[in-house]
Amino acid sequence: MAENILRKLVNNSQMAINDGVYEVDCDLQKSNKDFLHTIKTFGHATLLTEIKFASPSLGKIRTQGDPVGIANQMIAGGSKALSILTQPHLFNGSPEYFIKVRQAVDVPLLMKDIMIDKVQIDAAKKIGADFMLLIQSLFDQGFLSEIDEYIDYAHKNGVSVLLEVHTKKEFENALKTKADLIGINNRNLDTLEIDLKTTEIVLEGFEKSRPILSESGIETPENIQYLKKCGADAFLIGSSIMKSDNIEEQVKKLVNAY
Repeated sequence: MAENILRKLVNNSQMAINDGVYEVDCDLQKSNKDFLHTIKTFGHATLLTEIKFASPSLGKIRTQGDPVGIANQMIAGGSKALSILTQPHLFNGSPEYFIKVRQAVDVPLLMKDIMIDKVQIDAAKKIGADFMLLIQSLFDQGFLSEIDEYIDYAHKNGVSVLLEVHTKKEFENALKTKADLIGINNRNLDTLEIDLKTTEIVLEGFEKSRPILSESGIETPENIQYLKKCGADAFLIGSSIMKSDNIEEQVKKLVNAY
């Protein structure tokens, strides 16, 4: 199964590249706020909230709405950074959404996509992304090679890297890289099932050397308190906020988890 979902994600990106999705014509500035510094200094739960209208696990999450309106509600609620899907297939994302939000807000933005090609990293720079996503399992399972080249290329272009892992082995491999932020995805990409204990298992016995983001399945202040106890420093939350009737209030509630 794993093979299939990862392969599908890689194929989706290749399709989008072939369709010219990442051929953007702009030169936007990234945020002047430092998300890693915020993670260290913010007194409450540091949230990276995600604007996404669909996903492979949930299908359609929210009717396509105005991404800028949603972004502003998230920031008003206390979100410190935003993740925006730029992958059209399965996620209904697009670089256009990202560009609209980048022009409207000044918080750090993560370009959330399945990055398989430097063309996408070039796009990240042009659209003013502060961070981009890399997925460790794509390298560990041989779909991509030379992770250091991707990270170096991102850094040369002024884009920081969020490297996502799901297992202890992937985490150990990720720690050998120069990734700026390591994300632990509580969702198993093989089965799409979520287990918050993933963060606890992966971080067991780990000496803190860089900030850790816990991702997926976070719905309540209690979830955040538990993950913080496990060693997570920040939290990526998408679906439970996007499904909410009052995004600002929902974000506020989660930010005030501690």
